[in-house]
Amino acid sequence: MGSLAVATMGLSAAPAMAADEINIYTTREPRLILPILESFTSDTNIKVNTVFVKDGLIERVKTEGEQSPADILMTVDIGNLLDLVEAGVTQPVESKALTEAIPAHLRGEDNQWFSLSMRDRVAYVAADMDDVTELTYEDFADPRWKGKVCIRSGQHPYNTALIAAMIAHNGSEATEQWLKGVKANLGRKAAGGDRDVARDILGGICDVGIANAYYVGRMKNAEPGSDSYKWGEAIKVVRPTFKQSGGTHVNISGAAVAKHSPNKENAVKLLEYLVSDKAQSLYAKANYEYPVKAGVELDPTVASFGELHVDNLPLTEIAKHRKLASELVDKVGFNN
Repeated sequence: MGSLAVATMGLSAAPAMAADEINIYTTREPRLILPILESFTSDTNIKVNTVFVKDGLIERVKTEGEQSPADILMTVDIGNLLDLVEAGVTQPVESKALTEAIPAHLRGEDNQWFSLSMRDRVAYVAADMDDVTELTYEDFADPRWKGKVCIRSGQHPYNTALIAAMIAHNGSEATEQWLKGVKANLGRKAAGGDRDVARDILGGICDVGIANAYYVGRMKNAEPGSDSYKWGEAIKVVRPTFKQSGGTHVNISGAAVAKHSPNKENAVKLLEYLVSDKAQSLYAKANYEYPVKAGVELDPTVASFGELHVDNLPLTEIAKHRKLASELVDKVGFNN
């Protein structure tokens, strides 16, 4: 039976190439996807070599050129995936299994990239606020929440993607005013991570915040009595929507087949496996992420958040506004 190897980017030699192997370069922490890759190896006897590339993924693949051992490039955030395509280090894939499993707005038009899981950007709300059951993203600029909102840096990819979606829906002027309104409502400086939003709601610094839903799964399933568990118990999840679309903003984890993949057939097999019912269920239960394939059983904690109505704006349309989103964050001094 094949095995799974993990390396980190550095001066180590590139993974070996063989007919029964596949090499993944990933910016995701390998431990987050190891259960799924181990399942693939068990089912197919194809060995998976996983190289964790924290920074400089595009530069590394370009430097390696035609001799690159990379078969699959895996990352999070639509912007990062499109950067791979625009850098010319990916190739299109023809696969009925992939196009049938993944909705059109969650993959590239030319099938150069594919979403593997979704990460919905939601509201963390103080658990005792029984009257707050519905919110729009626009509501976070409402003076009702003055001094009561927590959020991480506006320049974090999770937030620039949300702001880009706001631009796509409402235009740049309205989004600039929205950012000013959210900034005016902050209970503390925009900083830290998503779990810090829950921590500060527990601490009474804020009543609501914007963060990713999957962190709630981790917190609510942490060791009882631990800080993480206490943070999770202090909040509930409300899935906001855009006023215009009625959908919730999602970002993604995803992958593409490398341009010079030496094991393309195996690479496509793995991508197809990652959107199978079995692997999508593992995504849902291991990482508390939301499956891209319809009808897959959710983790009970994720299911408790209620039905997810995904904003149907194509991710490529959102990504067009990333630069402007970043500029608006600086323009309004959001992080200051």
